[in-house]
Amino acid sequence: METAEKPLIEVYTESNPNPGSLKFVVNMDLYFGGNMDFPDVFSAKECPIAQDLFKFNFVKRVFIASNFITITKADEVEWFEISPMIKSFIKGYLEEGKPVFVSKPVSGSDVTEYDSEIVIKIKTILEEYVRPAVESDGGAITFRSFQDGIVTVNLQGSCSGCPSSTITLKNGIENLMTKMIPEVKSVIAEGI
Repeated sequence: METAEKPLIEVYTESNPNPGSLKFVVNMDLYFGGNMDFPDVFSAKECPIAQDLFKFNFVKRVFIASNFITITKADEVEWFEISPMIKSFIKGYLEEGKPVFVSKPVSGSDVTEYDSEIVIKIKTILEEYVRPAVESDGGAITFRSFQDGIVTVNLQGSCSGCPSSTITLKNGIENLMTKMIPEVKSVIAEGI
């Protein structure tokens, strides 16, 4: 009887502007077409890897996107103390072929038939220009609403609690949106 060969998983870390979080990048897809943010173990009931990561008492938040997991740590520990342990855990978990999600999560930023022309433009700009930059820092941005000239977005992952997220929001995202879509007057965020 032939046994299936276990995948060889590589895990490396990337720092980001939030000193309390670290991005663990893997050489496989974890979640296609979106991201999931778990602020606590109770929110991770459909994500076994996040549940297991919360068993480490220093893990305070888990964020999963395309090919990375961003961990937010407790203030009492330093990354050099815990990152090798987390890397080893993620590598072993994925090499064993354990599931990342119990069922396929649904993304909230997809364009729908009910979206207005302006909302479609906003979602397109977020997807094409903003999301790649935010993801490169271990975070995510999702559209929440547009009303009275105000775009509301949700910042997740390393953006949660990041000292520079407000500056990024106002100087980067808001400037881009107001220049490209005249109907947009400001951008505000949830999850900071």
